[in-house]
Amino acid sequence: MTTRALRFAPTCLASLLAVFAFGSAQADEVQVAVAANFTAPIQAIAADFEKDTGHKLVTSFGATGQFYTQIKNGAPFEVFLSADDSTPKKLEDEGDSVKGSRFTYAVGTLALWSAKEGYVDAKGAVLKKNEYQHLSIANPKAAPYGLAATQVLAKEGLTDKVKDKIVEGQNITQAFQFVSTGNAELGFVALSQIYKDGKITSGSAWIVPANLHDPIKQDAVILNKGKDNPAAKALVDYLKGPKAAAVIKSYGYEI
Repeated sequence: MTTRALRFAPTCLASLLAVFAFGSAQADEVQVAVAANFTAPIQAIAADFEKDTGHKLVTSFGATGQFYTQIKNGAPFEVFLSADDSTPKKLEDEGDSVKGSRFTYAVGTLALWSAKEGYVDAKGAVLKKNEYQHLSIANPKAAPYGLAATQVLAKEGLTDKVKDKIVEGQNITQAFQFVSTGNAELGFVALSQIYKDGKITSGSAWIVPANLHDPIKQDAVILNKGKDNPAAKALVDYLKGPKAAAVIKSYGYEI
């Protein structure tokens, strides 16, 4: 019996090593460029994704327009989670992404927000009163939420009235920071930055009606650098699943 055990041990060990080697081979990293508004949701999703698949996300956050430039200049991103649908389509049309991989992972919501409780009313009348000194928005040329903010101002007839009060952030994170630090009394931010599980988490806000700006459809795409990375496809598939959808909705996005 002892002899059999000794003979079996190397075989068993070899099998176990093969299993571990196979598991290791299946676990990959994926480099992901993430629109700044989606920072909190993707961080929550990443933990579940790594636990469920073994793959790891390596994320970078910024403005969609800036990511486009970086991708065109050879940045090592393998998946792009944009804040719009036009930039991923452009990359697809220009041959920089895997055809058929593009899809809408979330539809964003714009909010007018102040860090002060009670400062912003539920209908956004504070915007038209124009009694504030600074209004924060993201760069409309690089950030879709910034573009949406300018569309709201135009529809409300405020473009010229507030142009000297605008404080412009490079992306939606910086626009949020201007308000959160008190450098601007209020500003247009992504609802996901101030919302969780059905309620505003701090300050006061007006959730901007969708008819005041173009839809903020946020598309994801696998870039050419990720076409042979199993983790890239796994992430895109995971974002379409029920676990990710529940997280995305909890931050105020539509699916």
